[in-house]
Amino acid sequence: MNEEQNKSIKPFFILSTIMIFIDQITKLYFKGFNFAGINHIGYNYGEQVTIIDNILYWTYIENPGMAFGIQFGWGKIFLSLFSIIASILLIILLIKMKNENLWVKMGFSLILAGAVGNLIDRVFYGVIFGESPLFYGKVVDFIQVNIPDIDFLGWTHFPVFNIADSCVTIGVSILILVHNKLPEWNQIIKNNKEEQIEQSTLSEENN
Repeated sequence: MNEEQNKSIKPFFILSTIMIFIDQITKLYFKGFNFAGINHIGYNYGEQVTIIDNILYWTYIENPGMAFGIQFGWGKIFLSLFSIIASILLIILLIKMKNENLWVKMGFSLILAGAVGNLIDRVFYGVIFGESPLFYGKVVDFIQVNIPDIDFLGWTHFPVFNIADSCVTIGVSILILVHNKLPEWNQIIKNNKEEQIEQSTLSEENN
């Protein structure tokens, strides 16, 4: 990989787009849809299918809160608007970080995919499926993993999650592993300014 390829941010936006697509396809598979003459009947709410006995199940549920079914009392509209702002900031940050470490960019691109994937559910699913107003949709979850009982939390299994949640978890895990590669914000700004000056100088020389 040459220096110019290493600085390209396009592959990481492509990665985000692919993961968002996979997230939405899997959610629609479980929820079901009727679009452009295609009528797919999804799972019944709460329906469970064993994939690996006592370990992994497909369990279709929906939640109005955050990742892994976490809920809070600040209001659904606030959560939806916060998700939009966070997604926009992640896009800007990823663009600004085009000169940074590959794994850092991959981590943020996966977090972006997860944020946008669940954002689509929250903002649009209510309207698309005629269930609630804009911004009040519920997030589709379907992956259930059994874990030893955690009595003080009342858990008999890990909270049901989806591909978007997985993207966020993997992205954050990558950033933790390469935390020493994470740049400070002023360093990102400095690198971008230096590149602009360099490009301006090259442009003047070519003219």
